[in-house]
Amino acid sequence: MQITEVTIRKMKMRMKEPFSTSFGTMQDKQFLLLEVHDELGNTGWGESVAFDAPWYTEETVETNLHMLRDFLVPLLLGKEIGHPDDTGRLFAPIRGNNMAKAALECAVWDLFAKRKGIPLAEALGGGRQRIEVGISIGIQKDLAGLIDKVKRYLEEGYKRIKVKIKPGADIDILRGLRAAFPDVPLMADANSAYSLDDIDLLKQLDEFDLLMIEQPLAHDDIIDHAVLQKQLETQICLDESIHSLEDVRKAVELGSTKVINVKIGRVGGLSEAKRIHDYCMERGVPVWCGGMLEAGIGRAHNIALTSLSNFTLPGDTAGSSHYWEKDIIEPEVTVEDGYITVPTAPGIGFKPDLHTIEEFTTDILHFRG
Repeated sequence: MQITEVTIRKMKMRMKEPFSTSFGTMQDKQFLLLEVHDELGNTGWGESVAFDAPWYTEETVETNLHMLRDFLVPLLLGKEIGHPDDTGRLFAPIRGNNMAKAALECAVWDLFAKRKGIPLAEALGGGRQRIEVGISIGIQKDLAGLIDKVKRYLEEGYKRIKVKIKPGADIDILRGLRAAFPDVPLMADANSAYSLDDIDLLKQLDEFDLLMIEQPLAHDDIIDHAVLQKQLETQICLDESIHSLEDVRKAVELGSTKVINVKIGRVGGLSEAKRIHDYCMERGVPVWCGGMLEAGIGRAHNIALTSLSNFTLPGDTAGSSHYWEKDIIEPEVTVEDGYITVPTAPGIGFKPDLHTIEEFTTDILHFRG
């Protein structure tokens, strides 16, 4: 197949509620939406998960736009693509910028699956008909409010609760949650908020029987996490530290992590995410799919990826209505008793809602080969 045209839309959508982590608080989500066209008139869709400020990684909406416009799209336009893996080879001369690469590569994967007439999940090798879903809850004003939210989400059927923590909002919060919900699968996400100076505090996590503690230490560290894991019974899950299969290999061999959070954007696309999945499956390391507050296109790619067999823990891919008054796909992603049904239509399995996309578009760029 040949990519003949690429459209990049700058988008801005307002979330139902502000979402707070140790990094800060966000309610307006800006992102890029990509559409690729082939010589037969087929289209594929991808979504950049970079935020408008470089607090999760160094990438932002504007740096993604620059990389796509000036480097990645020109590398792809007019090229003959036999398989989506080929995009990684085309992009190899460009260092880093994984979120920009992933947005374009995911669109190629969607296009590839549509040309084959098969669901994206099948194209990736996934076999599940439905996936388990957990929920990620931002930092709340008080424990009572957090308990109310958890109660509501459990009633909706979510299979795992993840709460954000930071220094000063950690041990007492988790102790209160565990007292209120003694048997609920519970995990905490620190988003790199701690250091080895906090080891005595972090050792207190062991009393709460957590599924895992996600990324407690620095965003670029795998050495100190190995030191910490030796001191904890609680499993450490790495997130921000993982940008490639090589990062996973080193972290696993060092003993820095016992669980891997796979985020498509962070690792550079679906092809690398699948390689990480396969490596971890061979070594008995469970993986799960993390969320980046995606709109519907990005959420659809997460669903397809999670259909792979080693995604044995519930991910962060909640339903559309958890975040948005109206999503940009039809039908919207829905959760029933804690599960999302993997779509069976070709490609991502959801139809982009062009009217709603237009409503949230703030700028648009067209590129032709």
